[in-house]
Amino acid sequence: MLTDKGRARLASAALLCAAMALPGAAAADPISILFVGNSYTFGRADPVLSYNAANVRDLTAPTQPGFSNTQGSNLYEPHPWGGVPGIFKMLTVQAGLDYDVALSTRNAASLRGQYLNTNPVGWDLRGNIALQRWDRLVLQELSDGPLPVGTTSNARPGSFAMYATQLAEYARSQSTDRSFTETQLFGSTQACRGATGNSASTCNDTVRNVTGNPNTNPDTQVTLYQTWARPNLIEGGFRTTTDDITGDVTRTNTPITGPYPAADGLERMTEDLRAAYAAVLAARPDLFADIAPVGEAFLAAVQRGLATRNMFAPDALTDGLIDLWFDDGTHASAWGSYLSALTIFGTVTGLDPRMFGMDEQAARDLGITGEEALMLQRIAAAAIGVPAPGAAPLMLVGLLALGALRRRKDRRPAA
Repeated sequence: MLTDKGRARLASAALLCAAMALPGAAAADPISILFVGNSYTFGRADPVLSYNAANVRDLTAPTQPGFSNTQGSNLYEPHPWGGVPGIFKMLTVQAGLDYDVALSTRNAASLRGQYLNTNPVGWDLRGNIALQRWDRLVLQELSDGPLPVGTTSNARPGSFAMYATQLAEYARSQSTDRSFTETQLFGSTQACRGATGNSASTCNDTVRNVTGNPNTNPDTQVTLYQTWARPNLIEGGFRTTTDDITGDVTRTNTPITGPYPAADGLERMTEDLRAAYAAVLAARPDLFADIAPVGEAFLAAVQRGLATRNMFAPDALTDGLIDLWFDDGTHASAWGSYLSALTIFGTVTGLDPRMFGMDEQAARDLGITGEEALMLQRIAAAAIGVPAPGAAPLMLVGLLALGALRRRKDRRPAA
């Protein structure tokens, strides 16, 4: 839900959008935004994976300095990547906003790996944050990292909290070099082992060297990208396998045995994720501006009867509902990625995602119908707490801005 700060940003962003749409409005520098995460950000498969890649900067593409070594990368995820940032960029263009959008992503990367450059060793993911001063930073943790300890082998909420904080501080204020062990970072060997799952020797003896950021920006606003519940962690479904070369997903006959129950697994996992992200924001409101509640938007779509709850059900593909998840039961489908981008757009810009309506360009490009786009826009707006249109004249401001932008485009001479 929107805080008082969020409502103020909603008002100022809508007015800015309207002002930018007026004839003769002064041009300003683009708003720079960097998305930091993994395949939940870059999209996993087309049509999302490469969507709008020409208009965003993929900072881990093999053509980028320092990223030519593709060892460990998935062959079925060829660069350049557009993903959720590519959809976000398309939304900003239609809203009349000028955003310079970049992504620093790696399959299966955690925020710890991003900060310590261990996903994989040799990739300077942290260096992408130091490339320039960023106005906005969006941080996406490993999908099951924030879950309670013991839920999965990756569930490390203490690591999530620590390294989200370290990355935010790195972008905003860490201008000098640091050398430390993780025991020193966490305060004790026990705390390090509990948070990271590492051995005592790794916590105590491995020295981490972090070069200072020459482009810190104390005004960088950091958004936490709260991801969604995963059907492949909920009982009642079936395990899948992914071909290492093609990326094709095959459903096996092996049932999923947990860790979340079939009846309300989506609700429980979403709540665990929500609580973990909320705790990080509450602990450091000076560092983090807000949370993009994408996971809550997914659950709302299911609970309102708009999206399929159980993707493994016999009628899942014929129930006439939106399918938010990809075949593997963990990544988002095109519809899920679109909902993600809408939710992040509303969170970051403060604008109402319903301003786009049925004729939205990214949805058409992704094969999403106008009716589906409108439903997902409404879900995203509700998730971020945008007031109903009757109580929010700001939506009208946004629509006026969008209309003015489209009129300007219509008046352009044909190429």
